[in-house]
Order: sequence, then C-alpha cells, then structure tokens
Amino acid sequence: MQRDNQSTPRGFILTGFSHFPELQGALFVLFLLMHVVTLAGNMVIMVVIGADRGLHVPMYLFLGALSFSELCYTFSITPKMLSGLVPGTRAISFLGCAAQMHFSFTFGFMHSFLLTVMGYDRYVAICHPLRYNSLMTSHVCVRLVVASWLGGGLLGLLVTCAVFQLPFCQSHRIDHFFCHVPPLLQLACAGGEVVATIVNVLCMTTLLGCCLFILLSYAFILGRILQMPSAEGRHKTFSTCASHVTVVVVHYGCASVIYLQCKLPHAAGMNALIDVSYTVFTPFLSPIIFSLRSKELKNALWKSLRKSFVITNANFWPGSSLSCRSACC
Repeated sequence: MQRDNQSTPRGFILTGFSHFPELQGALFVLFLLMHVVTLAGNMVIMVVIGADRGLHVPMYLFLGALSFSELCYTFSITPKMLSGLVPGTRAISFLGCAAQMHFSFTFGFMHSFLLTVMGYDRYVAICHPLRYNSLMTSHVCVRLVVASWLGGGLLGLLVTCAVFQLPFCQSHRIDHFFCHVPPLLQLACAGGEVVATIVNVLCMTTLLGCCLFILLSYAFILGRILQMPSAEGRHKTFSTCASHVTVVVVHYGCASVIYLQCKLPHAAGMNALIDVSYTVFTPFLSPIIFSLRSKELKNALWKSLRKSFVITNANFWPGSSLSCRSACC
C-alpha cells in the first residue's frame, strides 16, 4: 500500500483562485486583457525591429530576443491560468506539469540573462564608444543570445528534474494556478526540504549574480555620465538606458516579492495572488515600458503605421495611389 502511495501520479489539480470564487469572473477578464496586450505588445516590438533596418543594432537585437522570451514565458503560464478560472478545467497531466515548470523557469532565467546582456551592451556603448563596433559584433550578439537560451534551458532542466524525481504521496491538489515549486514540494513524501534548499540557492544565486552584474555595469555608466560636461549630453546618454533600467527595477522588484513572501504566513490562496505580480504583471508592463521610453522604437512604430495606412488607402482607392506617393514624397 505504501508503495502505491509513492507511485507517479497521473496528474494534478490546480486549485488556482478557487479560494476567491466571487473574483474569478473579474480575474478572468482582467488577465485575458493583460494577456492579449502582452502578446500584442511583444509581437509588435519583434515585427518593428525586424522590419526597420535602422533598428538592426545590438540593443534592439537583444530587445527582440527579450520580447520573444516573454512571449514564450507568458504562453507557458497564462493560458492554463485562464482555463483554471473556468470551472471543471483545472486538471493538468504529470508530464504537462513538468513541461510547464521547465519552460517557465527556462524563459524566466533567460529573461534575467538577457537583461544582464542588455546592461553590458549599454556599458560598452557609453563607456567604450570607440570600441563598440569591434566589441559588439553581430557574431558576439548572437552568441550572447544563444548563451542566454542555453543557460536558461539548463537551469530550467535542473530545477524540473530536481522536483519531479521526488515521490508524491500527498494530495495531488496544487494550491496555485500553475506548477510552481513551493506548492509542489508540499506534496512530496520525502526530500522536499532538501530540494527546496537546492532550488532556492540556484535561483537566488542566478538572480543575484545577474543583478550584481547589472548594478556594476550601471555604476561605470553613472561614473561616465557624471564626467560629461553638459547637462544635455548627460540627459541624452541616460535616456538610452531609461527603459532598460525601468524594466530591471520592475523585474527584480517583483521577483524579490516572490522570494520574500515565502518567509511570511499567508491566508489560503494569497500566494497565488502575490505571484501574479511576477507572472502576469511584469510581462504586461515590459513591452509598454520599452515602447514608450525608447524614442527610436516609437519612431519606427509610427513610421510603420503610416506606411501601412498609405498602402491600405492606395489599395482601397487605386486611382489615388499616384497622389498618395506624391504626397509621401
């Protein structure tokens, strides 16, 4: 009997936001709208960067990779979270749960690595402008993106293997809206505390390492900016970093909330509400921040919209195509 209890479960039940039945309808609408905006924002960023040759520079290559990682991260969590807000659709298979954990950690780690790479790119551009083209070549940029992918995939695989090698003998109801490590470890028969320590050390080491590298990059950048004689030059230089700094603050601010909240007692279901800040809110804000704070990206976006509008009008009014071209010229 004990042996059967420790067998691999066929699947799990995600309780999600079942502790707040009166909020589920409103949460479904809210999260769906945020999900659509997140997908649309990141897809627009990738399309604009790909279409505008003026944005084919390292900074926007990394931004395109960041947007792609956020798309994948969102797809790994939000659809299942939305289906969990519909009664009767909260089940997830054992392999599906493992896959969700793997991809959420993979793209979460990749996000941190790419933010670090973007900080290094700004450091080279501001502190070593004459050597920028030789240091940040296309080959170097591609290697940095690939390294971020491989690093995220490896760490995601390590975390997933560490968790899912445990025997599960407790209830198969996961008190969360996706296959998150802490609620899953509560279902383990043995070894949960050891795995929790390993995962926490791995995550904290990676996040703190990336954060310290970013802080070091901006310490040199700040020193360089303060040496500039004109206030206009300082403002113009810092404006190229503003969107990245804002996203870093949001990313690590929400991540710190996730890890610090484990130390505090919460009412049933509160952990899920708190984790929304990192899993839904951060990906939602990121494309908005980059779109609003990046002047080159905004200009490219408006240029693409105007071009699309002119082409649409020319196709709709064939006789006016010549006049449209003349007006554009």
